[in-house]
Amino acid sequence: MSSPTPDALLGPADVRELAAALGVRPTKQRGQNFVIDANTVRRIVRTAEVRPDDVVVEVGPGLGSLTLALLEVAERVTAVEIDDVLAAALPSTVAARMPGRAERFALVHSDAMRVAELPGPAPTALVANLPYNVAVPVLLHMLDTFPSIERTLVMVQSEVADRLAAAPGSRVYGVPSVKANWYADVKRAGAIGRTVFWPAPNVDSGLVSLVRRAEPVRTSASKAEVFAVVDAAFAQRRKTLRAALAGWAGSAAAAEAALVAAGVSPQARGEALTVEEFARIAEHRTAGSRATEDREAGNGTPDNEEQDQQ
Repeated sequence: MSSPTPDALLGPADVRELAAALGVRPTKQRGQNFVIDANTVRRIVRTAEVRPDDVVVEVGPGLGSLTLALLEVAERVTAVEIDDVLAAALPSTVAARMPGRAERFALVHSDAMRVAELPGPAPTALVANLPYNVAVPVLLHMLDTFPSIERTLVMVQSEVADRLAAAPGSRVYGVPSVKANWYADVKRAGAIGRTVFWPAPNVDSGLVSLVRRAEPVRTSASKAEVFAVVDAAFAQRRKTLRAALAGWAGSAAAAEAALVAAGVSPQARGEALTVEEFARIAEHRTAGSRATEDREAGNGTPDNEEQDQQ
C-alpha cells in the first residue's frame, strides 16, 4: 500500500482510511469507483483547463479526491453528491485537508438529475468522474440546466467516451453523440487506466472534453422537437429514415416528405446525419404531423399509410 501523498490531495492510503472511518464500501448500484491517484486528478484538472476564476461544478465527488485538486486551482467548487454518508463527510474532509480554501467549497446533497439550481455564482465549468450507469443523462441534464457552463471535462467508461465523441458515419455514433453535439463541440481528451481506481473497475475509462458552442444550432425547431427526431431515428437504426421516422411523422409518406424538404435522403440512416440535419428534419415535420393530428381528431379519414406506423 502506497504512503499518503505529502500534500492536501488524497493518496491510496488516505482514501481507504477515509472509507473505513465512514464505513463506506463502493457500490456497483451507484457506479462508485474512487480515484486514489493524486497525479490522475491533477491531470484531469489540467486537461479541463480549469482557471483561477472558474466556478466549477463537480458531480459525484465521492470521498473528495478530484474535489481537492479542483480547489487547488478554481475560484469556487460546488459538489453535487447523492450518497448520504459521502455528502455528510465531504465538507469536513475539505476543511481538514485544505482549510485555506474551505470557504470556496459548497456541497449540494441531491440527485444530480434533479438539480435545478446551485448556490453562489453561476458555474463556468463542469468537471466530474461520472458514475458509469448514469453518465450520459447526467451530463446532458447539467449542460441543459446550466447554460453558463462553458467547458466540461468528464471521465466516463471508455465505451461511453467513444460514443459521446463519435462523428457521423462512425459505427458507435448514436443518440449520445448527437445530443451532446447539440450543446458543445465534443472530443476525446485522453484515457485513464484501471489501476488509479478503488476498487479497480472491469473497464477502462476515458476523458471527454465538451466546449459549449459559440452559437446554438440554428433552427426554428425546439430542442425537444430535434431530440424527438434523434430518438426515433436511432430506435430502429437498421432501418432507413423513411421507415424509422414513420411513427414520428405520422406515416412513412410524411416522413419522406419531411426528409426531402430537409435535403436528406429518405434512404439514409440516422448514423449518417449531423445534429444540424436532424434539426432541419424537425423543422419540416409540421405539415405532415398536423394533417395526421387533424385526421385523428376527426377532421379527416386516415389513409392506409397512417395505419402503418412504426
